[in-house]
Amino acid sequence: MTNKPHGTSRFEHLITECLENRSLNDAAVLPQIFGRLHPENPVTGNLGMPKIVEAFDCLVETMRTTDIKNGPADAGMTFFGQFVDHDITLDATSAIGTKVDPRNIRNIRTPSLDLDCVYGDGPEASNYLYSQEHEGFMLFGREDNPHDLPRNCKGRALIGDFRNDENIIVSQVQGAFIALHNILMSHVEEEDEVASDIEHCAQMGIRTQVWDKITPPKLKGFEQVRRFIRLHYQWIVLNEFLPAFVDKKVIHSVLERDPFGSHAPIMPAEFSVAAYRFGHATVQPEYKLTKNGDPMHLFAMKGFGPRGTDSTVEFAQFFDVAGTRAQKALPVGTDMAETLFELPDNIVAAPLNWDGHEIPIPMAKKLGLRNILRDRSSLLIASGQQMARKLHLDPLPAPDALTDHHVTKTPLWFYCLQEAKEKGKGRLTGVGGCIVASVIIRLLKLDPESVLNNPGFEPWAGFGDECTMGNLMAFVEKHRDHVKHQKDLFCG
Repeated sequence: MTNKPHGTSRFEHLITECLENRSLNDAAVLPQIFGRLHPENPVTGNLGMPKIVEAFDCLVETMRTTDIKNGPADAGMTFFGQFVDHDITLDATSAIGTKVDPRNIRNIRTPSLDLDCVYGDGPEASNYLYSQEHEGFMLFGREDNPHDLPRNCKGRALIGDFRNDENIIVSQVQGAFIALHNILMSHVEEEDEVASDIEHCAQMGIRTQVWDKITPPKLKGFEQVRRFIRLHYQWIVLNEFLPAFVDKKVIHSVLERDPFGSHAPIMPAEFSVAAYRFGHATVQPEYKLTKNGDPMHLFAMKGFGPRGTDSTVEFAQFFDVAGTRAQKALPVGTDMAETLFELPDNIVAAPLNWDGHEIPIPMAKKLGLRNILRDRSSLLIASGQQMARKLHLDPLPAPDALTDHHVTKTPLWFYCLQEAKEKGKGRLTGVGGCIVASVIIRLLKLDPESVLNNPGFEPWAGFGDECTMGNLMAFVEKHRDHVKHQKDLFCG
């Protein structure tokens, strides 16, 4: 939850909010409930469902491409963005074809950049993630692969968010943060110079009594490492991830003034269902996991099961490290790799139903169409033109693929991509840039302990000249085989 004092549980914070009658009105809903930036946009007009679906399908088909271009962002940023998404949102209820009020959707993740997808609720509430023998260390690795996620007897990953095992790249980003925690915990246990750096950094902006009176003594080292990593993670999100995908002018403008105001919902449906799904348009059809390896098809990188050592990635292939040239993501825009037009059977194996109209499997397998149908059938998100007018921007006209079918309002997801292509040079701008930057920056502003509220924070020099994902991952690769109690932390 946002504004959660260090060392308190989410339950304790929820009680405080309720007792003080905070966040209980339409203007400021509870932090773990989705909301709207704009009133709902119902399906209107004389067109029947089949005609509307046909129009959306024609629009999505204009995106299909085999012409793979390199955008400004490293390829790994697509998957880091997925990791960030899983840190702040999880809607387990809305589905295509079912109308849902966002205020009735519970966000299972805390809408805060707190790495709860890694840490869960900490060693006491989420003890299945942690070693029972070595206080503060997290379970990680298996005998067959020391760099895989910890797993139960069925091969399921024991992690804070199950979705971070869905492919072998985001799985290893998740694993890298767990490994980083154990590397730093090893220093804390040694009480060396690095431990001193961790303690100094972790205590920035937090009252001494929090560490002395609220934090249990046995968890002090753990809490210091967790905050140390959170601050660096937040720094990377703000200073590397956002600029990789959002126009820097928009970021600077949002930092000065939130375009949606202080009473905007903390987790808007327009963000989670539309604008933040820009990442789908940055996915390459295949990736090289290692410098000398063969390209691997996106959907051959299956997750949700034990991973062999042969699929361990070299992070320099996904994030630039000291001048190395990583693979690149596609530019944000209205082109989408053909791979995402044929989702495999393990993802989509049945038709969809939209208000009695059946969407056949070949259409249901198109990721872009699924995005639009979820918007238009489940949550009735405002159109791109409506959001542009709300932000006092000149709206882009609806694409010919829609107007030729007598549809004049552009679904927000596509509109954000259209802006990026026509005005953003491969980055979100306008409506899309404002929504994404506003939500991420608001999460940081509302957290009194965030990197944004600690202006004196400077990244640890141990990660290199710059605090980047590339340097962070390089640090993990260099030190992950030298963790104290490493074999005791294996699971599965």
